[in-house]
Amino acid sequence: MKLSRRELLKAAAVTGLAVPLTGCEGLTSEFLKRTGADLPDSLSVSDGVNIDPIFHLLSRAGYGPAPGDMEHARDIGAEEWLEEQLQPDKIDDKVCDLRSKRFETLHLDPGTCYEFKRPVLRDELSRRMIVRATYSKKQLLEAMVEFWDDHLNIYIEKGDCIYLKPADDRLVVRKHALGKFRDLIRESATSPAMLVYLDGNQNRKAGKDGIPNENYARELLELHTLGVHGGYTQQDVFEVGRCLTGWRLHTPWQRAKVYFDKDEHDDGEKHVLGHVIPAGGGEQDLERVLDIVCNHRSTAHHIATKMVARFVSDDAPASLVKKTADEFTRTKGDIKSLVRTVFNSPEFYAAKGSKFKRPVQYVVFSLRMLGADTYARGEILEYLTRMGQAPFQHPFPDGYADRANQWTSNLLWRWNYALALPANKIEGTKVPLDELIAAVTKPDDSHHAVKDMFAYFTGRRPNDNESIALSNHQEKQLAGGAWRRPYRQWRHQARHSSLLFYTETWRSNSS
Repeated sequence: MKLSRRELLKAAAVTGLAVPLTGCEGLTSEFLKRTGADLPDSLSVSDGVNIDPIFHLLSRAGYGPAPGDMEHARDIGAEEWLEEQLQPDKIDDKVCDLRSKRFETLHLDPGTCYEFKRPVLRDELSRRMIVRATYSKKQLLEAMVEFWDDHLNIYIEKGDCIYLKPADDRLVVRKHALGKFRDLIRESATSPAMLVYLDGNQNRKAGKDGIPNENYARELLELHTLGVHGGYTQQDVFEVGRCLTGWRLHTPWQRAKVYFDKDEHDDGEKHVLGHVIPAGGGEQDLERVLDIVCNHRSTAHHIATKMVARFVSDDAPASLVKKTADEFTRTKGDIKSLVRTVFNSPEFYAAKGSKFKRPVQYVVFSLRMLGADTYARGEILEYLTRMGQAPFQHPFPDGYADRANQWTSNLLWRWNYALALPANKIEGTKVPLDELIAAVTKPDDSHHAVKDMFAYFTGRRPNDNESIALSNHQEKQLAGGAWRRPYRQWRHQARHSSLLFYTETWRSNSS
């Protein structure tokens, strides 16, 4: 649900804060606290030593459970939670929408975005991504948006892409993230941002023996549809390049609006993957190409493999890849059907604790689990840059990597972040650690409190070796009669124990 300006002004009156609407971050946070969008008084934790299946689902099909999410998902069950997430338009997301209104440039058309400086757009794009991933109740949608943003990667530092990506994110990726694959690829093919990034706007009819600009044609086949081993040839790339000639951007008149220039289009006969595209097709040549590649069996296999590798295991189980590819073919690329196949599979639940969190997932997971109040200001983005995953800044068309070995060589900044966040050492981000500890632990059972916190963050109770390590650390931290102190004083000391499981026992950052 979107909140109107009138509702936002009403919120300001309720909070009693004389803060201008343009500087409403503090106002918004205060308003949400006073209207109940705050940490629950009591939170349940997992009982077994194996990862809770609900915790596993929420950690993979989203960015991890925020306080209260586990209770809701347990009440309705895993399958019903997934079905709820597959209908994002029916989810009340006004808290996230209120926070996201802060980033007003992202709602503008591409031409208007040229009125803003590049650092403003870079800042708002990156911060809005983190804020929505952290606070949205449409967790599956946000996870799929990140997946497709990688699949259809656009490097915002190339040319004018930074002015065009906000509209691409809104009208291409977010609009079709849970829709039909062909619709997604069709919108991406003529997105102003993609036309600039992969030089489609420079692809024009060549002479008799000339060569079209093949950049987008190659990535369409290699990355977006068939995959590198999908069975296409260099001749197919050449022919697809010919089919895609003539797409342009207006400049400066109607700036960034896409149009088709028939005079720049190669209107001769083409041959793509064994199919003949007759001469005289004009702009319909694009539609013919997309029909061919989006319905190709190699595309079904490629997309299935990428989805399973992202959400299940780096080494995608062949059995689940086949089931997902078959579903892609059966439904003609219905993304919701693919999601159901992946997350309802036994292979998915057998892969608990096997994925290494990418930096964005790690950062957002921690913000959600800790109930943080943030607008992802500079320090959060700096940590992501240091970890290697600055949003929208991967320079190559393949998007950020999914495999763990791409991320395990740079852990120092994760540990620095893990130490700074719960200690409230990150400017502009506040964590209610005392309230969280009180909600998770029992006042009369301080001896097991750190194990409760471990279970809250990992979705399982510590095993025997982990219990010994936790107890030994706890005794060192709380030596000198700490256990006999009043509970309020113990909670203050528990900050140190919380850092232990956050950095040491969760060092693998797995999910």
